[in-house]
Amino acid sequence: MQADGPTAQRLQEVLTLLRNHVEQHYRIPVLFIDVPDPFVGDLDGEEIWIDNLQDVEVMLFNLIHLFGHTVQWNLLGQTPEIGSKAPGEYTEADLDEVARYERDASCYGLELLHDLGIHDLDAWLTSFSASDVAYLIHYYKTGQKVHPQEMESSGEGLLAPLRIPAFNPKRLKLRSTGVVI
Repeated sequence: MQADGPTAQRLQEVLTLLRNHVEQHYRIPVLFIDVPDPFVGDLDGEEIWIDNLQDVEVMLFNLIHLFGHTVQWNLLGQTPEIGSKAPGEYTEADLDEVARYERDASCYGLELLHDLGIHDLDAWLTSFSASDVAYLIHYYKTGQKVHPQEMESSGEGLLAPLRIPAFNPKRLKLRSTGVVI
């Protein structure tokens, strides 16, 4: 966690609030379990799984971000093909699409925070999301796995929340059956 970022106590407080809201309002179970390596979270369109062996910062980001992907998957009615190619097979257009898709997932998550009146984590989420996108782009280009927080990210400004449309969660598939890590 960055020295100027939110405290672990604040992150834990928000994690608890978000979990309760996602489960009660959206009827999406959030399970804190030991998610098999190399994943630190997973989703199937109907449930979100968070690796309980991670620190609270990673758990919170994953809940926010995987909720966003759950929204995306349910709006499409299918799992996307984004992230299904082997590393090294992505064109620049593919990588642009990946970046946009990943940012949008975090933007849905940002709206989730704002719906609960949480506005003090916008910069933190923007920074964490940018590092995550940089990591994925690096992995898809090279096949090299590094810690996402070690990745330099471009300063594109704060994320903007995306309105969360009504949807009915339905099981599609586990994300871990794809290439995304």
